[in-house]
Parts: sequence; structure tokens; C-alpha cells
Amino acid sequence: MATQRTPKVNLVNLSKSDYRGAPTTLCQGCGHNSINSQIITACYELNILPEDIVKFSGIGCSSKSPTYFLERSFGFNSLHGRMPSLATGALFADTSLTGIAMSGDGDTISIGMGQFKHVMRRNVPMVYIVANNGVYGLTKGQFSATAEEGLALKGQGQNPYMPIDIVWEAVVGRATFVARSFAGDPKQVRELLKAALSHRGIAVLDIISPCVTFNNQDDAHHSYAWGRDHEVALHDLSYVPLAEEIMVDYDAGESKEVDMHDGSRIMLRKLESDYDPTDRSAILCMLEEANRQQELITGLIYIDTEQKSLFDLYNLPDEPLNRLPADRIRPRRETIDKVNAMMF
Repeated sequence: MATQRTPKVNLVNLSKSDYRGAPTTLCQGCGHNSINSQIITACYELNILPEDIVKFSGIGCSSKSPTYFLERSFGFNSLHGRMPSLATGALFADTSLTGIAMSGDGDTISIGMGQFKHVMRRNVPMVYIVANNGVYGLTKGQFSATAEEGLALKGQGQNPYMPIDIVWEAVVGRATFVARSFAGDPKQVRELLKAALSHRGIAVLDIISPCVTFNNQDDAHHSYAWGRDHEVALHDLSYVPLAEEIMVDYDAGESKEVDMHDGSRIMLRKLESDYDPTDRSAILCMLEEANRQQELITGLIYIDTEQKSLFDLYNLPDEPLNRLPADRIRPRRETIDKVNAMMF
């Protein structure tokens, strides 16, 4: 009789299956499924209890994704473009939780641009993932605000507008952690997620996530083919927890052929070693040149570890506000009388 293999567990005694969610209903080959898989792996490898994570999303294919990972975590699916304000309130009420926000280019950059700007300005500690495919896939493939100028889609005509660069907006908007990756590069996605989950502040990840149904022509800037041919990695990326020795070995200017999970290969070119992810002005110039050259810059693009988070600004206690008893949050009678007296 065959013996049953005991699943491998992490330091909090959970197996990888404890981090999974419901079976996906997204299209086969959708880049969002790859992102979901890397969220599962990153949380498992970081030994995070699922109950210590809270998930947020808006509306769209990407915003369905929290159903497919961390089923033991609480989550909230909000209105279209309104996820940031809901996440701000929830995390403000319980600072012990780690927030993972799953959004899309339509949910964030089209209808949700205003809220996106303010959640960055406030530096709300959360991981904000934008699964970016350039289309509204849930409503049959209309152009989103990140679709490249001149893109032609069946039934939609040709896009006459310039695209919005999510990474550019995040750097200008003073997000304290900004990264870009490609769903077809699972190792980079996973390592960026690990770093983002450990950042004290807003961590924005723009992940190019091809829509295999509505926007996967080989020349489309959100397709697998274009991403493989144009990706330029800033660095070899490995997130190493503080408890482990850091081992890094790579050469500036090196080109590297990488086998992808789908059997294909891409060539990555590493930029020079003097790249500084803290120099905002130089980063904006680099992004402008990359867009002109039609290069897909990936990796950790900007980081600021000094800016205070929203929680620091308000000097919140360690005890979650949503667990304080009524007698501790209700003003005393004499305080109310004093406030009322000031009105006359």
C-alpha cells in the first residue's frame, strides 16, 4: 500500500495549500492567475498567517482575484475605483493587519485615479497591486487608460489617446515603494511581492498581465510576446529576510537568457550598477527614456524608507481601534460639556 506523503509546512506550521483560495474562473492563460499564484507562494515563504492579512479589491477581472488566494483571510470587494478609501479605513482601524489590495488598470487608473493619488499621498501601509492589461476585460475589451496610443482592438477601433504610465504616476505621487514586473516572470513577481509585504508604507506594484482574450496581439504592449521581447530588468532580484545571510552575485550590464514557466525564453538586460532607486528625478528621466525606446523596465524602481506612514502621523496605539471598548472611545461628560460651551 502506498504511503501518503505529508505536506511540507512553513515556520507557522501551514502548508502551501492553506494559502490557496477557490478555483479560478478567469480565462486559461490569464496573467492574473500567475500573479495570484505568486501571492500564495510569497505569503507561504514569508510565514505569514493568512488571518493576519486582509484583502481589498474594486471591480474588474483583477478584482475577482482575491477569491482565488488566501481563503482564510478576510476581504472586501468594493465599488469600482473606490477600494483605496475602504482599505484606508479598515487598516486605520486595525494596524496589526497587513493589507493586500488587488486592482486593475481600469479600476485604478481610469475611474479610480483620484483615490489612487490620495492613498499614495497618505502613505497607507499596504501592498497595492495593479494587474495591468490595457483593457476592460470584464466588460468585453474596451480600452483602459493604460492602452498604448494606436492600439487596435476588434470591435473597439483604434485608441487615439496617449497611455498613462502607472509607475510614473506612483513616483510622482510620492508612493514610497514602486515596482514593475511582468506576469510572465514569476520569480521577479514573487520577490517583489515579498519585499512589498515587508515595506512600511504604500507599495505599488504595476504588473503587466496579458489579457489572452481581448488584448494579446503580438505587437500589443500588454501581450506576452511584447513583454518577453522588451523586458529590461533593473537588477537580479531576491528578497532575503533579515534572519538569512544575503548572497548576491551579478554583473552590471549583463544580459541573461531566462527560461519562463511556459517553456519560452526571454533575454533580460541588467542596467549598470550605479542605478539608484532613491533618486526620484533620475528615475523619472530613466522612465521617460525607456518609454521613448519602448522598453519595459522591470524591478524595484523607487523606494523611500524614511517617509512617515499614515499610522505614524496619527501616533496610533498598538491596540487596534476597532477593539477598544466603548468606555475608552466615548468622550467623558465633562469633555462634551467643555466642547458645547465653546459653541456659545
